[in-house]
Formats: sequence, structure tokens, C-alpha cells
Amino acid sequence: MIHRFPVRVYYEDTDMGGIVYHANYLRFIERARSDWVRNLGNDQNAMRDAGLIWVVRRIEADYLAPAKFDEELRIETEVQKVTPARLTMSQQVFRGETELFRAIVTVVCVNAESGAPIRLPAEIRALL
Repeated sequence: MIHRFPVRVYYEDTDMGGIVYHANYLRFIERARSDWVRNLGNDQNAMRDAGLIWVVRRIEADYLAPAKFDEELRIETEVQKVTPARLTMSQQVFRGETELFRAIVTVVCVNAESGAPIRLPAEIRALL
């Protein structure tokens, strides 16, 4: 299942040259992941209240082509691997059919109080 999330490039997303600043791609894919998790039915507020939070453990990113002010982009998120302790997904940013950015993102659950890693809850693994 591929989750698709639209993004428009605003002036605040760009550098002096009118090109999306590199760090903003991470913001775009974070928004897409949050929307994807919400659409799965995973209530992150309830997770936090139960003492669990998602954190990014690793991102491997490739910048392929620039995005510019006022362009409409699409972020696609797809699960690559689920283990008892990790969720790895691919995320790509497109302008039309042109791939601009790609990342492999690994997230884990941690104890909200101690920050210690914990196994992904079974109900979350079942959603994936």
C-alpha cells in the first residue's frame, strides 16, 4: 500500500535561489509519515499517553532534482520492512512523474519517559 500526500512549495520552504532548502525535504516527509500513521488509525496522542512515542532512528536520503517555489509535490510512503523493534519505509518526493528526493527511513518506538527503545506494540504491527 502506497500512501500519497500532497505538498505545495511555499516561499518559506525555499533558499535565496527559490529552490527548496535541503532540510525542508525532511519536513515534507515527516508530514507525510504523520498523515500516513493517522490514516492507519494509529493515534499518536493515545500512544504518548500510554508512554510510547515514535522516533526516527535513521534516514538515508538522496537529492535527485530541485523543487521550486509554488510547485505541487507528492510524497509517497511505503512500508519496506517491519520487525519486532523497527519499521523501515521508503519515501519519495515527486513533481508530476519526476522523482526529486528519496529516503529510506527507520523508526522505532521508545518509552516516552526514559527514551529506552521498546518493541513495536503488536496492535501497531498488525496495522502495518
